[in-house]
Parts: sequence; structure tokens; C-alpha cells
Amino acid sequence: MFYLSGARSLPDEQVRIASTKIHGIGPKKAILLCYRLGISGNIKINELTKYQIHQISKMLRQDHVVHWELKRGERADIERLISISCYRGIRHKDRLPLRGQRTHTNARTARKQIRK
Repeated sequence: MFYLSGARSLPDEQVRIASTKIHGIGPKKAILLCYRLGISGNIKINELTKYQIHQISKMLRQDHVVHWELKRGERADIERLISISCYRGIRHKDRLPLRGQRTHTNARTARKQIRK
């Protein structure tokens, strides 16, 4: 197993696909990351040198908000919505769908958590 910024990837996986498993990196950012480092996106993880792996992790730390930093920011945004008691904050607090979804016949999983 190979770990990069908290995401687990297989050694025979392509770099651009393995980097999309990092929370906060999508397909476009993965391709851009490979391009900026001069690494082919089709090269396998086990074919990378230690220097290239170090360069990838260094680039992720400098230019991108990923993994725990992104999750911490999302949680802070939700806490702010709850503290100002806006509609979305109230729905978050009650663990209900908050973007206008139907709850009469759908959202059974969300409503089941409330009843327990």
C-alpha cells in the first residue's frame, strides 16, 4: 500500500487516478498536478522515485487544501451555520436534508437517525 496525504492507493495504479482518491483532488487537479511536476499521468505509482513522491506531497501541501484541512474547514462552515441559526444550520442540527429534498416519502435514512 502507498499512502499519499492520508489516501490509500495501490502500487499498480496510475498517478492521476491514485491522486483523485485524496479528499479535495478531482480529475482536473490531478492532471494539473502531474503536468506541473512534469510527470506522465499514466505512470504507475510503483514506478515513481522517492524524489517524485516527495515532490508530489510537497506540491499538495503548498498549493492545495486537502484531506484533514478541507474537512476541518467544512466542519467550521457547518458550525457557523448552526450558530447563526439559519435554515441550513437548523436542518444540519436536526440531521435532515437541507437542499429542498422531499422528506415525506424519501430521506428515510436521515429520518431514521432522529427517531433513535
